[in-house]
Amino acid sequence: MSDESFDKTTHFGEREVREAEKAGLVHGVFSSVASRYDVMNDVMSVGIHRLWKDAMMDWLAPRNGQRLLDVAGGTGDISFRFLKRAPQASAVVLDMTEPMLVEGRKRAEATAMAERLDWVTGDAMKLPFPDNSFDVYTISFGIRNVTRIPDALSEAFRVLRPGGRLMVLEFSQLPNDGLQKLYDLYSYNVIPRMGQMIANDRDSYQYLVESIRKFPDQETFAGMIRDAGFENVKYRNLSMGIAALHSGWKL
Repeated sequence: MSDESFDKTTHFGEREVREAEKAGLVHGVFSSVASRYDVMNDVMSVGIHRLWKDAMMDWLAPRNGQRLLDVAGGTGDISFRFLKRAPQASAVVLDMTEPMLVEGRKRAEATAMAERLDWVTGDAMKLPFPDNSFDVYTISFGIRNVTRIPDALSEAFRVLRPGGRLMVLEFSQLPNDGLQKLYDLYSYNVIPRMGQMIANDRDSYQYLVESIRKFPDQETFAGMIRDAGFENVKYRNLSMGIAALHSGWKL
């Protein structure tokens, strides 16, 4: 690693850290919350994350024969949904945090779908797959934790086959300032407390809240997807913009 890359900084929530440190810090967060991650998603979103993921599948329209790469796929939520809708498709769940993958493998769906499902530890910025390997690339609530988002998007473009599709589900920004302030009030005051009560981990959930506010707004992120080479880039707001779906095609 060059001195220059070592000295580059990025954000870890509200903190500024060296780029070289961020992956390890994020790994620590998700290792810490892995066993309670699915429960906390329900609590944090009042169960709405399930509707958002279903909306993702509706727009994605999985088809038999497709091969999915689900990056930052953690406990397998997206892959399970994809394979239920396309029983003759296959999926690879990739995550940098082994404890998240371990939790995913414990789920009943993982056993039922074992022949069509692989679990891989890896980095979104340097995917361990050849060019043109997948028909669909998804990343759900994971792209904001990547140290260099443009690198992850470039890797997504590389591993997709021509005609392949990228879809990102991520927390986003509400277009109304008043609503955004109310949402921030809830996020900064309630979610870390929930993390302490349910997962005995306030700090990790404080980071998760801060990382949401640091993530680019919808138009800015759509531009980053276009810059990576994707075409027909579109987004849809969910719950007034609390989250958003972004879609792009490798044409």
